[in-house]
Amino acid sequence: MTTNTPQYILALDLGTTGNRAIVFDSQGGVVAQTYQELTQYYPHPGWLEHDPQEIWQDTHTCIQTVIKDNNISPSAIAAIGLTVQRETCLLWDKTTGEPLHKAIVWQDRRTAEMCQKLTKEGKADQIESSTGLVLDAYFSATKLAWLLDWVKKEKPEVDLDNVLAGTIDTWILWKLTGGKVHATDHSNASRTMLMNLETRDWDSSLLDLFGIPASLMPKILPSMGVFGTTEPDLLGVEIPITAIFGDQQAALFAHGCDRPGLLKCTYGTGCFLVAQRGTQVTKSQHKLLATVAWTTDRSANYALEGAIFTTGACIQWLRDGLKLINTAAETESLASQVKDTNGVYFVPALSGLGAPHWDMNARGAFLGITGGVKREHMVRSVLEAIAYQVKEVVEAVNQDSDRPVSLLKVDGGASQNNFLMQFQADALGVAIERPVILDATAQGAAFGAGLAIGFWDDYSKLIASRQVDRVFEPGEGKIQAQDNFSRWQKAVERAKNWI
Repeated sequence: MTTNTPQYILALDLGTTGNRAIVFDSQGGVVAQTYQELTQYYPHPGWLEHDPQEIWQDTHTCIQTVIKDNNISPSAIAAIGLTVQRETCLLWDKTTGEPLHKAIVWQDRRTAEMCQKLTKEGKADQIESSTGLVLDAYFSATKLAWLLDWVKKEKPEVDLDNVLAGTIDTWILWKLTGGKVHATDHSNASRTMLMNLETRDWDSSLLDLFGIPASLMPKILPSMGVFGTTEPDLLGVEIPITAIFGDQQAALFAHGCDRPGLLKCTYGTGCFLVAQRGTQVTKSQHKLLATVAWTTDRSANYALEGAIFTTGACIQWLRDGLKLINTAAETESLASQVKDTNGVYFVPALSGLGAPHWDMNARGAFLGITGGVKREHMVRSVLEAIAYQVKEVVEAVNQDSDRPVSLLKVDGGASQNNFLMQFQADALGVAIERPVILDATAQGAAFGAGLAIGFWDDYSKLIASRQVDRVFEPGEGKIQAQDNFSRWQKAVERAKNWI
């Protein structure tokens, strides 16, 4: 049955490995969803690219499919919320609408040397002071500088006055609005290494440092508010786009982490543990990132974040690279078939190490392999390494806080793995809370979009309606998990500064 009464919110969740459209109803529940896996391009070791046109085509297809297949009238959609993989960026020609190069993904390490050079020049402190971020190839600034240099050398005919820059949210917003809106939100802008965290605007000294003309950059708007409307030809009606979040900030919003002391961890391609810090900028003393959580036209919330580059991507690598498994779900039963890793430790530095190490030169490694090691041991060591990485970040959060973490809220695909969640509880010694809806990034974008237009009027009531699937308490594996942590840290030290 179709209806013309606005009764849904459409969330677009554009991630690293795939793009998704999810329709939420007035109760905050999922009505329908569709997904398209995204092609990964590895032109050189340590490089990773995405095709921006594929991201747009997948987004367009997902929107059309979720509406058509579920007999939803476009006019029944009150608003669209957008959440995206952060730091991935691109340049495009505003006259032709064509990208000038593939998008450089957040995991890409090609600008590590540029970062090291800037560090030697003494720029790291200036960057961290202005942006709250560690000088690293992870962020967009050096990627945009690389893209600009490439365009100048390889496409000298391009007029930079016609070029636009942006992260994936900016690109998709521009496409959704038919090229009318070139904007981003504070949560995504705060991840570029170009936004001043205090002024919440582009930092002119950093734009100059990286050689990026201000004219290329999008306007920065509050995370919740009207960004524009969809081009009428897209769905036959104009639908307002009323929220944009970086994916990790969206998950924080979905979990109801709106005040200091609350935090969540998303287990996706990477792991991202984000702790709400309230309305004041808080800098970390233990290599966590200071970032914008979200903004409205009246207020701003900030957070501290531990960004771990490679977690779910390790499991994907076990499947597609090593071919040790056929599906990600297999890892749970395989890991449970052995009582330990038989002395094997895995370092998930496939894209270097993020928090709290920030070592762009680290590389992945299995250590402690002997002739008795089987596939099950290696798979288990990968899952344990994911939990140990999170433990390192939780310890850093505890050191930066007056109150130790007593509960960790989780989401993301890998949080479905019961072995991993139980081992995480054991390793941390605290409870792990897993909700029924694991697509917290999409849910957060939907909540933000709906609240921005009055589709919902009570954030706390929305959060209270979220159902918990399971709470994992530390169990009998706690002593072993915590005892082995120091040996795993020793393995990490062996893998650091490898190249």
